[in-house]
Amino acid sequence: MADKICVYGTKWCHDTVRARDCLARLGIDYTWFDVDEDENASAYVRQVNKGNRSVPTIVFPDGSILVEPSEAELEAKCKK
Repeated sequence: MADKICVYGTKWCHDTVRARDCLARLGIDYTWFDVDEDENASAYVRQVNKGNRSVPTIVFPDGSILVEPSEAELEAKCKK
């Protein structure tokens, strides 16, 4: 289990950009995985999303996962 948030996404996906901007605005450090450039990251995203490459997929240190969250959902999870 990671000790910080892991964000799996693409550079061109609006939802991924929005999630990364939200985390930056909240001052939250995270590890970035580009599923276009990292085969292992792409395989992981497909594994946890029933074969779909849904991004962003955000994995938290407690093992919980948010997939394509709204900004409000992401903020609420980060403030817990």
